[in-house]
Amino acid sequence: MELNIIASLLGQKATVEFLRLGVVYFHLIACCVAIGLVLTSDIAMVKQLLKGDASGQHDDAHMESLQKTVVLALVALWITGIAIVGIDYAGKGMEYFLNPKLQAKIGIVVLLTFNGALLHSAVLPALKKAGSLLKLSFSLRMLALFSGALSGVSWFYAAMLGVGRPLAWKYSLVELLAAYPVLIVGGFLMMVLLTTWARNRDTAERMDQGAWAVRNPALAAW
Repeated sequence: MELNIIASLLGQKATVEFLRLGVVYFHLIACCVAIGLVLTSDIAMVKQLLKGDASGQHDDAHMESLQKTVVLALVALWITGIAIVGIDYAGKGMEYFLNPKLQAKIGIVVLLTFNGALLHSAVLPALKKAGSLLKLSFSLRMLALFSGALSGVSWFYAAMLGVGRPLAWKYSLVELLAAYPVLIVGGFLMMVLLTTWARNRDTAERMDQGAWAVRNPALAAW
């Protein structure tokens, strides 16, 4: 009788472990999709600025597709993340929520969700209307840069916490998040410098073209 009970408990434990493994797998896939899209989008924007194509128009269809895919990935992350937390809570009880690594990850994902709502409700519509990052007003451009830096850093930081099992119970919440604001501010300042440089270069090129057209009145008339 006791052997049957033990075998039954072991079978249930194995089932829960396999269930958790499947949920974690889909959680990881959703995270990879979102990070890949955010990374490729950021790289494309930086390349555009470095190449001097600062005033180039954005592909609205691509931006809408990117926006929808990231939203779906974030929804999938929330669903699978809640499932993982529920499974672990069932096995460990309320003590599970005292893990600083879990608290840090949940906090970042919540912030990432609010930031995503800001991006999709204010930044992306303004960017579509302006056609270029450098054509935005100063306040909207700073908002776009900060929101973009927050998004990029948050995705990678949350992924690092997700795979960093050795970090669990080893460091405090403050220690785990110490680098987070530093990376956000650093990324924001780097993008501010890059956009300022690109804007100044674009202005200088326009002035040179205007001066060249003045020196060539026949071409200017044409």
